[in-house]
Amino acid sequence: MVKLAEISKREAMTNFIVPIDFSVDSLKGLEWAILFSQKKKINIQMVYVLNNSSSFQASVVELEQKYAEAHFKKLVKEFRPTLGNQSKLSYIVKKGKVYREIVNQVDSFEDAVVSASTHGASGFEELFVGSNALKIMAATEQPVFTVRTTIPEQINKIVVPIKLHLDTRQKAPHVADLAELFGAELHVISISTRNNKRDLARLESYSKQVCNYFEARNLQIVAKTLVGESLPSLTCNYSEAIDADLITIMSSAIDKWNVFLGSYAQQMLKTATVPLLSITPREKQIPAGFSTYGG
Repeated sequence: MVKLAEISKREAMTNFIVPIDFSVDSLKGLEWAILFSQKKKINIQMVYVLNNSSSFQASVVELEQKYAEAHFKKLVKEFRPTLGNQSKLSYIVKKGKVYREIVNQVDSFEDAVVSASTHGASGFEELFVGSNALKIMAATEQPVFTVRTTIPEQINKIVVPIKLHLDTRQKAPHVADLAELFGAELHVISISTRNNKRDLARLESYSKQVCNYFEARNLQIVAKTLVGESLPSLTCNYSEAIDADLITIMSSAIDKWNVFLGSYAQQMLKTATVPLLSITPREKQIPAGFSTYGG
């Protein structure tokens, strides 16, 4: 089992991999990463992926390479002064399938995350909206931030949905680290489409374990139970009602390999206006009262 101290050290989120296609919308992923630089020293690496079509001539690929590098230099000049804590901003141009090259890049760092907009030109909207969004989560164990709307000036409220799944509690260490970093209030919402006593009791048990863990780390908590017809709707409506700045979800080990239209993670990616943090389940030991499969 992995101890909490080891988790925190390995998953410090110090390297942010940002897919860029040079559209205005794709820059939201960069702005989100810059928000973190205001709190600690991080490395931000922007990534552009050249078209991998074999029909393109070498001269066309060379022009696209020069185009990308020229635009990256402009972005570095524009955004580097906005970084805090001696954070660094760099870029890399790759060639291949967009999602695969992004995954390769984030996996090349031990403590990296993806920070991406859910809108953009070329292939990024296809990548991060719908079933293709789950492919990147399936291919990497690193956390994935996705941003759809305006970047908040500060992360003040984080929504932590608790569902009737064993891996739902695994997000606790990640969330606690973020709450400590930003001084954020945690909203632990137990969500269910079932209103029977047995399921609600089990859900309450999961929620209490997560809340106890947060309390052990001296974090501010609000706990609620919500029952309705749709888990994504319960999460999104609550998040919008309290003006949340981030929602944390698990990219289920089942859903990510067997993608179907009703998957919670997929629906959240399509509908949430609040930034999302998607975490892949792992096997971890959390020493404040509970152990879960996947972390």
